[in-house]
Amino acid sequence: MTQQLTSRPLRFFGEGISYMKQTESKGSLIVIEGPDGSGRSSQIDLITSYLEAAGHAVVTTGLKRSELIGAGILEAKHKLPLGKKTLALFYAADFADQLEHKIIPALHAGYVVLADRYIYTLMARSTVRGIGRVWSHNLFGFAVTPDMVFYLDVPPEELFHRVFQKYGSLDYYESGADLGLSDNLYESFVLYQRRIAREFTMMEAKYGIVRVDGGRTISEVNADLQQRIDVYLKSRS
Repeated sequence: MTQQLTSRPLRFFGEGISYMKQTESKGSLIVIEGPDGSGRSSQIDLITSYLEAAGHAVVTTGLKRSELIGAGILEAKHKLPLGKKTLALFYAADFADQLEHKIIPALHAGYVVLADRYIYTLMARSTVRGIGRVWSHNLFGFAVTPDMVFYLDVPPEELFHRVFQKYGSLDYYESGADLGLSDNLYESFVLYQRRIAREFTMMEAKYGIVRVDGGRTISEVNADLQQRIDVYLKSRS
C-alpha cells in the first residue's frame, strides 16, 4: 500500500510555473547528483527497489529523457559541437518538459520522485563554460525545489578509470573536450571534472546539497543514502 504523506504547496526556485503555483504536493523529490562513473544510476535502482518494497510509489527521472526533446539533444551533440548557451537551452527545454508532464504530476499524486541528476549539474556545466551563475539560476527559476539533494563525490582520477572501463571511451562534453583544456584526453577529463566538483562545492550551502563519499563500495554508499532518506520520509509521514 502506498504511504500517504502530508500535502503542501510546491516550492520553486524562482517565479515557477504560473498555472501550477497552487498545485499541492503529497510526494517528495529526491535528487542524486554526481558525474559519470560516480554510481548514480546504480543507487537510483537500489533506492527505487527499497522504497517500493517499503510501500512507496516511485517515479524516476533524469537528463535527456523528455519525449519532446531528449532524442534531439543526443542527435545534435553527435552531429556537431553546440554553442554553450545553445546546449544550456536544449537541456533546459528537456528539463521543463519533464517537470511539467512527469515530475509535478507525480509529486501531486504522492509519488517519491528520484532524479538521476537535476538542474545543479546543468548549472555547473554552464558555469565552467563561462556562463554567469545568475543567468543559469534565473534560467531554471521555473524548477521545483527538491526535498533532498545528494552529490556523490568521487576523485576525477578514479572517475576516469570507471568511465573508461565501462564505456571504453569518453564523452566529448563530459571530458571537457569542447573547452580546449588539454590535448591529453586524461588531463582534460580530470581538469574538467575538478571544475565541476568545485562548482558543486560552491553550491552546497545555497542549495542544501549533501556531499556523500562515492568512493566507497556500492552497498556502503547505498546504506548511507537509504538511512538519510528513511529519516526524512518518516518525518513527513
